[in-house]
Formats: sequence, structure tokens, C-alpha cells
Amino acid sequence: MKFSLKKLGPGFLFAGAAIGVSHLVQSTRAGADFGFGLLWALLLINLVKYPFFEYGTRYANATGENLIQGFQKLGKGVVWAYFILTFGTMFTIQTAVTIVTAGIAASLFGAGSAVVWTAIITGICFAILIIGRYKLLDSLMKVIVIGLTISTVIAVLLAVNKAEALDFTQVFPAESAGIVFLIAFMGWMPAPLDIAIWQSIWTVEKKKLDPEISPKQSSFDFNVGYVATTILAIGFLSLGALVMFNSGEEFSSNGTVFANQLIAMYTNTLGDWSKVIIGIAALTTMFSTTLTTLDASPRVMNSSAQILAGKSWNRGYLFWLVVLVLGTLSIFFFFISEMGILIRIATVLSFLTAPFYALISFVLITGKHTPEKFRPGKWMRLLSIIGILVLLGFGIWYLIVS
Repeated sequence: MKFSLKKLGPGFLFAGAAIGVSHLVQSTRAGADFGFGLLWALLLINLVKYPFFEYGTRYANATGENLIQGFQKLGKGVVWAYFILTFGTMFTIQTAVTIVTAGIAASLFGAGSAVVWTAIITGICFAILIIGRYKLLDSLMKVIVIGLTISTVIAVLLAVNKAEALDFTQVFPAESAGIVFLIAFMGWMPAPLDIAIWQSIWTVEKKKLDPEISPKQSSFDFNVGYVATTILAIGFLSLGALVMFNSGEEFSSNGTVFANQLIAMYTNTLGDWSKVIIGIAALTTMFSTTLTTLDASPRVMNSSAQILAGKSWNRGYLFWLVVLVLGTLSIFFFFISEMGILIRIATVLSFLTAPFYALISFVLITGKHTPEKFRPGKWMRLLSIIGILVLLGFGIWYLIVS
């Protein structure tokens, strides 16, 4: 198979959506609070979630449909459940990622409040999606993810060079606060499972632009994106462990203050000259997430609404995009100082709903609605079953101890 950057697309969009709060905030905080002690959780959750993200690409290649259209074949009740869950969380998720992005921008450029930057960033993302739609998003995300990877790797290498000793002792939180953080950490690591639905929609859109892309090329594209998210998650956890662990500093729940603390703690250790590298890595991380989530949520809401209503609407994407922008800005003005709470709510909800998304995706991809040659093999099925049990077990455990 000949490699071509032009053939890649949805995998980079997946990476752009995934590499956000889960990496910059949660992974860095995991490193800051536990050193390398939660590396096991990062690797475990990336492994057990892999099949369900991969099924989004697999189903789109097998049928030419997105996963929501596939869920319809399992019953309208499944689509209703997905619609309600998405509507109930999309504003909180979009607000959380936008607040972090705005705080980093305000800290990096040293001018403007988080309120101003929220309006600017939301406006830029809105314009990109309205003017360029998928094609521009596809091209832009390749630049962002590649640039992010390079800047993060440089930052990690600099931090390792300054570190006196590395301690890879693995830990399991014993206190309730640590347990809550662990669940939140795993909830968005590497991303919420419903991003598999986004991935299936982006794969269908990519096929419209380039019908000659083969299922093998599409699968390779997804795997490139998934490996990138895993490597960068390890990178941000490492930065937290190497730069912030045992520093005695506590993170603020205010977006702008958090961003200032984050960048200051890096520059205090690595030097003021590193502010640009850290700032670019942080800002591109969050901008990519803000942009892709602002695109994906309207797409899935439009698709599910059309199925439930039994009719299509040409301006459905634009309608849901405007709804999401207005809802995000409205929530922002009420919860600007509660970034930590917003992120915790969104990540815990993502983790608790993960078994639902995992189960329905597994039933769809292994059942009669997927052509037999595209159904997963026995090892992927086994990993899927293990993944469902792990996700369900952690969810029940959290409800018991919280």
C-alpha cells in the first residue's frame, strides 16, 4: 500500500478531537499528581477502547453508512437513547474545551480576557466550518496534529534531559478523590466512545471526496490517528510527571488561571524560552479539539434527528451548529469559573455511558447488518468482550464508591 498524506483524513480528525482535555488537562494532571503511577490506566483504557473506535471506520467502509444509520437497524430506541445522551452532554463538552482553549490563548498572547478569546475562537471555528466544511477541516487538521506532535516530543525530550531520576512505580488511588479522578481520566482517554460515531461520519465524508480510498487505506488512516493520540497522551503525562510532580502547586478551576499555571510551571523548569513551544503545543491541542467537536456534534445531531423525524433537512447541519454555538456561549457566561467541575461532569458521564456505546457497536458490527467479510475476527471479538466487561466493571465500581 502506497503511503499518501492526501489519502489520510478521518484518522487525523479523530486525533484532533481526542487530543484535548483528556491529554492537556487530564493526562498532565495525572502526571502532576501521581507521577508515572497512572501509566497503567492510560495504556489499559487505550487498549480496551480500541476496537470500538475502530468499528466506526470498519462499519463505514463496509456499508457506506455512518454508525447512527446502523443503530437504526437495531431499533429506533437505540437512536433515541443516543440522541438524548448527545443532546444532554454536547453543550457541556463544547463549553469545557472552549474554556480551556480561551484560557490558554489569553495566557499565551498576554492580552484579552477569556470571555473575549472564547468569542474569537468560537467565531474562527464557526467560519472555518461554514466556509470550508469537511474539505478544509480535513486539510487543516493534518497540519495541527503534525505540528502538535513535533512540539510535544521536543518538550518531553527537554524535560527528560533536565530530570534527575525517573520513577515508574505504578499506583492505584486509595482515596475517594483519587478514585473520582481516575474514572474521569479514563472517561476521556483517549476520547469518549461516542467519537466512534463521529469517526464513521468523517469516513463517509472522506469517501465522498475520494471514492477510490480502499478499506485498507482507511483502516491505516485510523490506526495512524490512534497511535498518535496514544503517544501524545504518554507525552503529556510524562510532562506532568517530569515538570510538575511534587512541585506543591495546586491547579485552579478557573480556565485562564489554570492556563497560566500550566505554562508557568513548564517555563520555570525548562526556561522562559520554552514558553513558545509549550504554548503552541497547548493551544493547538485545544484548538483542534474545539474545532472538531464543533463540527462533529451538529453532524451527529442532524443525522439522528433526520432518522427520528423520518425526513431530511438540507440546513440541518447549520441549524445544529448555530444551536451548539449559542448554547456553548450561554453556558460559558454562567460557568466560566467552574472549568474543573464542567470537565469532571463531562468526563464521568462519558465513562458511565461508555458500556452502552461499546455494546451497541459490538452488536452491530458482529451482526447481520454488517457484511460478513468486514466483521471482526476472533481476537478482536475477544478484546471487545474484555473491553465491555472492563468498562462496565469500572462504571459499577465508581457508582458504588462515589
